[in-house]
Amino acid sequence: MSPSLHSDVFEALGRRIAAGDLPIGGTLTLEWIQTEFGVSRSIARECVKSLESMGLVESRRRAGILIRPASEWDALSPTLIRWQLDADPRGPKLGALNEMRAAIEPVAAAAAARRATESERTRILELAARLRAEGAKDDLTDFLATDIKLHSAILAASHNDTFYALRELVAEVLAGRTRLGLYPAHPEPIALDLHDEVARAIATGSSEAAEDAMRALVAEVREALLEKGLRGFLTTD
Repeated sequence: MSPSLHSDVFEALGRRIAAGDLPIGGTLTLEWIQTEFGVSRSIARECVKSLESMGLVESRRRAGILIRPASEWDALSPTLIRWQLDADPRGPKLGALNEMRAAIEPVAAAAAARRATESERTRILELAARLRAEGAKDDLTDFLATDIKLHSAILAASHNDTFYALRELVAEVLAGRTRLGLYPAHPEPIALDLHDEVARAIATGSSEAAEDAMRALVAEVREALLEKGLRGFLTTD
């Protein structure tokens, strides 16, 4: 089986399901997948298994491959999140993810202030300084990469394995906002200031200040997304 061919078909099917082009409650067959994508039965079967692992479909004997309700999908899958954001950039998914960040990241920052090692505190300060320097450039590529590293470092420094397990999800949210044109051409000064505040609070072991600064940072993102016309959870107080 060609890994590339499997990946291409899996990606195409997943995106169609996430976008609603293949509707919830509908059914597929291996034969349809083979014909639609010109692949072998074994590749079609492996693609279905991959989609099943994400909760998108369910194979039923004599009934075909059922597309499951969205409530049963793996909502924390970074791959599925990317598909959903690409399908509806201003839809409710990004708002829901920002609500999740508001619930998790401030607490993780507070935990990092209490538990981080000296080397972790130093790295977080270095990443915040690098983020500010890269924010002055015209290209957001390096800025985004550093932003992802900084948030991942904070989750790691919390020494809470459940928080750290969410790092790829947070990275996909940050990347998606930039990829979909929902990030300003130049980072807002307040956002850079808040990243600095979070880093300094963690470095000095001030858990309350770290939590407050991270909460303010996520709230700033919320307001920026609302200004971009985001729909869904963000508009509900």
